[in-house]
Amino acid sequence: MSKKTKGIHHITAIVGNPQENVDFYAGILGLRMVKQTVNFDDPGTYHLYFGDKEGSPGTIITFFPWDGAYQGRIGGGQVGTTSYAVPKGSLSFWEERLTQFKVAHHKSERFGESYLEFNDPHGLQLQLVEREEAKTNQWSFGGVTPDVAIQGFAGAALLSANPELTAQLLEEVMGLELTGKEGNITRFTSTAEIGNVIDLKMEAVPRGRMGAGTVHHIAWRADDDQDQLEWKEHLESHRYPVTPVQDRNYFNAIYFREHGDILFEIATDPPGFAIDESLEDLGRSLKLPTQYEFHRDKIEKALLPIEVRKLE
Repeated sequence: MSKKTKGIHHITAIVGNPQENVDFYAGILGLRMVKQTVNFDDPGTYHLYFGDKEGSPGTIITFFPWDGAYQGRIGGGQVGTTSYAVPKGSLSFWEERLTQFKVAHHKSERFGESYLEFNDPHGLQLQLVEREEAKTNQWSFGGVTPDVAIQGFAGAALLSANPELTAQLLEEVMGLELTGKEGNITRFTSTAEIGNVIDLKMEAVPRGRMGAGTVHHIAWRADDDQDQLEWKEHLESHRYPVTPVQDRNYFNAIYFREHGDILFEIATDPPGFAIDESLEDLGRSLKLPTQYEFHRDKIEKALLPIEVRKLE
């Protein structure tokens, strides 16, 4: 069996105060909060999703926000940096916007591209890079309009405890194409328009520590349930232990830890985020899985209040 991933479905990270999280990703970066729900394994904690107007696969960053969470350490076995794609000619807008909101930033160059690098309030490492191929994000909010809005993921930089084995997985098992080498970075590319570029540092990195400001896992796209089951069989044939399918309401998920200790997920594109609220109302109210609906009052009292608000 030969399989090729389209690229990133979503990236999930751990952060601190939930309102600070909402203010940064919606208020400053202009992403749409497409779903507010809870951590299915810890319903006293939010699980917040931000993306483009429709919540398309390849645009979604999700968070487990724990107020007062201890600080993590970015390192081996993690996504080191999450990269976002923005339209050509818009990087100057983003420099001005980050300056306006007093977000420290700097520029870097890699593979002939200019990156604008900065951290979120809880230490998560982010980048913006101009890309031509991604579709326009039609969401407008707080001064971020479609002509400059974040389109989705450009990709991610991986930090591996065993980069040679991670590289082998990406190319030979996940079906990404090795498209470049620069210094100690190897670049892999998928066929998708967004979430399609993976940069792997080819030096083993001291292991990270999970906590605020770190990525919990990176998820890859499956077309549907059948494609996901084929991925499960494919991975197991390469001796990667894979979990049973987990129902996450908005997609189904399987998980495995690759040999560089990074937690990978494969998530289905459907059913998407409009199954329990309309496209117009995405992210406006707390949505709970069926098993927790009976406990809604208790859960709502435990969660800190949040709101999507325009920032001055």
